[in-house]
Amino acid sequence: MIQKTFFKTKDYCKVKFVLNVEHAETVEILGLNSDWKNSIVMSKKKDGTFSCDVSLPKNLQQEFKYLVNQTDWINEPEADAQHPDSFGGNNSVIIL
Repeated sequence: MIQKTFFKTKDYCKVKFVLNVEHAETVEILGLNSDWKNSIVMSKKKDGTFSCDVSLPKNLQQEFKYLVNQTDWINEPEADAQHPDSFGGNNSVIIL
């Protein structure tokens, strides 16, 4: 799930990412702000979901993917769009 909070007086949007993946120990987000080397680590909650809040610039499209257990790449099912990547798959896209 992606929840966006826009502020009239700010040039960024607060985005809450929530992901439920069975048997996951770790979940990271990569690709935001075109950064595929430094991940954003999501926190595991008591109910087994993972979440994090990120501030992202308005009026941009951001491509990203989740990395689960440092081995499995998955997309956000509720992303605004999907965009082909250079590996024959797709990246999730969030439009702000």
